[in-house]
Amino acid sequence: MIEKAKSSQIDQLLAITKACANTMQSLGIFQWNDYYPNAAAFIEDIKRGELYIYLEGNKIVGCIVISTKMDAVYKTVNWLAPTSNNYYIHRLAVHPDSQGRGIARTLMDFAEKLGAENKLVSIRLDTFSQNARNQKFYEARGYIRLDAIYFYNQSEYPFYCYEFLLPKKTS
Repeated sequence: MIEKAKSSQIDQLLAITKACANTMQSLGIFQWNDYYPNAAAFIEDIKRGELYIYLEGNKIVGCIVISTKMDAVYKTVNWLAPTSNNYYIHRLAVHPDSQGRGIARTLMDFAEKLGAENKLVSIRLDTFSQNARNQKFYEARGYIRLDAIYFYNQSEYPFYCYEFLLPKKTS
């Protein structure tokens, strides 16, 4: 089940992202660290109503931020669609113990369906250039790799921006 996150769930979400960071680091992927993701980011996500959780029973096993806010770092990217009616995906995470069961795919399906229902033109995101698994995941979904951006507090390596054009509904 997917639902909006509550502030009382931040500690659980941080535990998930920390477990993900540890797993990625063990694989030589230094995408997330002690600075990111953090509680302050999740608090803002919840205030804006943009943080969703994936529940199995009462247990949170994944999360995704589906935002309409374009961060300044994205302004230099040559996007496929006009910038005005887009979703930005952040902090997609599935606890390592629950990975490989289609939860990330379900969360992205949810984001894309929500975007289509709200008549958005595209879904945008970035993923770490050193994380080939994530790149393959998004490209298999039809996301197009565009420009690279940098988050120097996270890594010296770039993050690749991706965009998926949502199908236009005809009435």
